[in-house]
Amino acid sequence: MRAKTLATAAIAVLATMTTACGAGGPTAAEPPAAPATASSTASSAPTPPVPPAPPVPSTPDSARPSTPAVPAVTTTPEPQPAPAPPVTVPGTPCDITDGACVRLSTNESWLISGGEVSYGPVPTTSGRPGYETPVGTFSVLWQVRDDWSIPYDGPMPFSTYFVANGIAFHEGSLTEQSHGCIHLSREAASTYFEALSVGDRVQVTA
Repeated sequence: MRAKTLATAAIAVLATMTTACGAGGPTAAEPPAAPATASSTASSAPTPPVPPAPPVPSTPDSARPSTPAVPAVTTTPEPQPAPAPPVTVPGTPCDITDGACVRLSTNESWLISGGEVSYGPVPTTSGRPGYETPVGTFSVLWQVRDDWSIPYDGPMPFSTYFVANGIAFHEGSLTEQSHGCIHLSREAASTYFEALSVGDRVQVTA
């Protein structure tokens, strides 16, 4: 009888140990779980979102301290003397020192050498309307003693050309206007032909 009682007690102890080590729930040998405290409840509650920090106001450019601008250093140029006006050859409207001078408005021409008149004035005629003799300073280009005008079918003795399109001093009428050339008497045309050379200057004024 005593042995049976001991066996029953041993079985009861083994049953208690199996329940305590298994995956089951709490048993009589396991103390009840402690009720949740206020602190544990608070820790499990969701955390409210943190509001974003207010933007930092930017300082307007007008309120920012500015670095004073360094004034530019300007240099006033020294005044330069005005160029001396050209000196015209006495008795002519031209300022060349050597060559031939023509004034269209008075139908006159001169030869100039060393800044002085060497021949003239002599009478001339020049281009008619539509064929005006050009104004300016030119150079003698070529010379032909006995030339002939093909476009106008006429003689051009003692031709001294000074414009590439065919403008020349030559013997011609002193009563009729030309097609751009400077007409001279035979004597004057011969004198111009002998006195002028290729490269010499010819100044034609209005």
